[in-house]
Amino acid sequence: MSAPMYLAYDYPLMNVFWTMLWFFLWIMWFILLFRIVVDVFRDDAMSGWAKAGWLVFVLLLPFLGVFVYVIARGKNMGRREAAQARGQQQAFDDYIRRTAQSTEPRHSSADELAKLSEMRTRGDITDDEFRRAKDLVLTDYGPVGPGQRPTATAGSTTGTARQ
Repeated sequence: MSAPMYLAYDYPLMNVFWTMLWFFLWIMWFILLFRIVVDVFRDDAMSGWAKAGWLVFVLLLPFLGVFVYVIARGKNMGRREAAQARGQQQAFDDYIRRTAQSTEPRHSSADELAKLSEMRTRGDITDDEFRRAKDLVLTDYGPVGPGQRPTATAGSTTGTARQ
């Protein structure tokens, strides 16, 4: 009825080392098993029957199946994983580009000039401030493109605004 009680000091240091080593190898084997299962499903070149065969082999004879898979198809596992990572990065970059383009404000020079005209009509800005702001808008949104100097137009050189 009385079972021997083992205390921590009864477990030698070398046994602790071997226990931790076996535990580490066991965890690594599970990680490798899951990576192989993911790789089987990731491979587009493999037929459905080949995928089923590898899965049955890996699950029914786990140690032998994992080792045979790593020997037979291990070289291309990294290539498939890198290709998938590149594809995901490309999709993410495309998504960022589309999102950034769709959220940019789309203001034309006509919109900006209309706002300035309304502000001047309400009395928020003076005629001199309106002319300076109008020149800035025409400089930024000229007919050539943003940031380039527009050609001389009536109103921008004379200081009067078209309404």
